[in-house]
Amino acid sequence: MGQAVGHDGRYERRYEQRCTGLHSGRRGAFRTADGRPCTLPPPGKPQAGGRVPASSRTGHVAEFRPCCPQPADWLGRGLVTLEDVSRLQVVSGKGGTGKTTVAAALALALATEGKRTLLVEVEGRQGIAQRFETEALPYEERKIAVAPGGGEVFALAIDPELALLDYLQMFYKLGSAGRALKKLGAIDFATTIAPGLRDVLLTGKACEAVRRKDKTGRFRYDYVVMDAPPTGRITRFLNVNDEVAGLAKIGPIHNQAQAVMRVLKSAETAVHLVTLLEEMPVQETADGIAELRSARLPVGRVIVNMVRPEVLDAADLELVRTVPRAAVARSLSAAGLGGARRGGHAERLVDPLLAQAEEYAERHTLEHEQRAVLGELGLPLHELPLLAEGMDLAGLYELATELRKQGMS
Repeated sequence: MGQAVGHDGRYERRYEQRCTGLHSGRRGAFRTADGRPCTLPPPGKPQAGGRVPASSRTGHVAEFRPCCPQPADWLGRGLVTLEDVSRLQVVSGKGGTGKTTVAAALALALATEGKRTLLVEVEGRQGIAQRFETEALPYEERKIAVAPGGGEVFALAIDPELALLDYLQMFYKLGSAGRALKKLGAIDFATTIAPGLRDVLLTGKACEAVRRKDKTGRFRYDYVVMDAPPTGRITRFLNVNDEVAGLAKIGPIHNQAQAVMRVLKSAETAVHLVTLLEEMPVQETADGIAELRSARLPVGRVIVNMVRPEVLDAADLELVRTVPRAAVARSLSAAGLGGARRGGHAERLVDPLLAQAEEYAERHTLEHEQRAVLGELGLPLHELPLLAEGMDLAGLYELATELRKQGMS
């Protein structure tokens, strides 16, 4: 599962590989090819809610990115172009599959080539702020990163209470009366007893961003990426028309739901599901796809996250099952790992080594079976690697590059 960005030595070593210049030797700084300083984002880890202590904040990811040369494979030949891609990209997945990390990487990938992407959070967990190691996101659209080629990633954490206040002001011009309702707890009460209303507000805010245009008539955002609720409730969350049927047959709420559904059920939207090569996540993904299709919501792609590298191929696995124990001991001894006779150091290594190989073989078989299940779903399948050094900001850019190469943007 994705982790908060960390600016430790590991991050510096990994990011150094992405710079064309030389490391200056001073922690937290790089030199680009022409000798200009390239400053890393501030050190420190987010506190509860994703906030970085003010004493440790000296910069911002969005300020840092432009000064550093981007990896050549972001802008080079062989990458897909950003054409015919749904403008609202909804990312869901079973808890623990890393859906927030994938949503963040997708937003970066879509922002490449000078595009502008809005990354929306609807669950109030401040997961986006943690991935980009910025302070907790307010209820406003804020730039959090710059993508290769000059693109920009903005983020918005939608607060259902504040969204309802906006809604009441828009349709009923409540003004200070709306703020008074919030102080009295009426807003929280309304969004709690009517979860369908809450979902209309959350999805409605994202759909409004999809349709919003500037003064020149251009869309304000080229793409909107929603870090959506888990697979188990994604269909109910998106199918707001049914959810509000018992609340209003006519009027502004009904009209809002209808407008939202026109976006969600159009070619402008694609719902992607993130999974792991494990039985429970794969089964939940299959169930989620069936529910989405039943509700006539547009299913996009399946993204398998945290895929382990293949260490042993089929021939190696067959050898593990048939090789004599004594032959393994002799091979270990020949490699200088001690004696092969009973009680020797090499001989004592055989059992744990074969046990580890057997465990890998079992996992390999399980992953192969789960790939076959996913392959039967009739959707494009993508795989993102498990990053051995853990998830950080450089890792997000790495995953975004992989998504671009695989045609996800």
